Amino acid sequence: MARLSILIDVNKCNGCYNCFLSCRDEYYDNEYPGYSAAQPLNGQFWMQIKEIERGVYPRPKLSYIPMPCLHCKDAPCIDASKNGAVYRRDDGIVMIDPKKAEGQQDIVNACPYRAIFWNEEKQAAQKCTMCAHRIDEGAKEPRCVESCPTGALVFGDLDDPDSEISKLSKTLKTEVFHPEFKTSPSVMYSGIPKKFIAGEIVLKDRQDECAKGVKVKLEGEGVKLETRTDNFGDFEFEGLEKNKKYKITVEQSGYNVWQYDLKMLTDINLGEIVLEPR
Repeated sequence: MARLSILIDVNKCNGCYNCFLSCRDEYYDNEYPGYSAAQPLNGQFWMQIKEIERGVYPRPKLSYIPMPCLHCKDAPCIDASKNGAVYRRDDGIVMIDPKKAEGQQDIVNACPYRAIFWNEEKQAAQKCTMCAHRIDEGAKEPRCVESCPTGALVFGDLDDPDSEISKLSKTLKTEVFHPEFKTSPSVMYSGIPKKFIAGEIVLKDRQDECAKGVKVKLEGEGVKLETRTDNFGDFEFEGLEKNKKYKITVEQSGYNVWQYDLKMLTDINLGEIVLEPR
């Protein structure tokens, strides 16, 4: 039996909302007996796009995190349901029976990701089915994956070593969205935004020039990173963990070494760092 999953590479998502729109097109006013009731016009977002704003002016960042139902192995919605209204298929897809789920609003409340929605007209819980009706008919992938223009969403069988998702899961650093929920999601992520440090190097005696190629190092708590300033004298360290302590060291031949200790409570822009000539 296949072990179906979606791998979401956040670094490739540009926030086009194609996945959201194609999901709406597939399910709004369309009923798939045995799989899902028709999605209503308002109030349901089976594919959500989480917009994550980071940093401050002049170095803000905006990341997009697509989030369908994560089809958890330890799904709280299954435990909260009655009469088998929510169940996990052998291929890993978590399904809500559109008839059995009627009147069971506890199913909605059980999801820590808020990925299950209540249909007022049908009086039933609904969510992403990973397009199980399409997959069972031989489709290669769900609509959201099919419509993604950047390759941020990849669908397939993790137990097939030749599948793209299986290969990517071994080459990319995959992670769980909100691991604190302890639900063991089947949907995997890569590139979930973390903290970053940025800054600009200025050479005091050559301020009319951009300080290109200056060495900048970051060390602390098991991390050692090194970069060089770009053509504008800017540098950045991405993917840093919150509450960790780091030391920034700036070195350039003919100038005094500059160092700074910090703790990552939020994204940090160090601004202009002026190196003094020796």
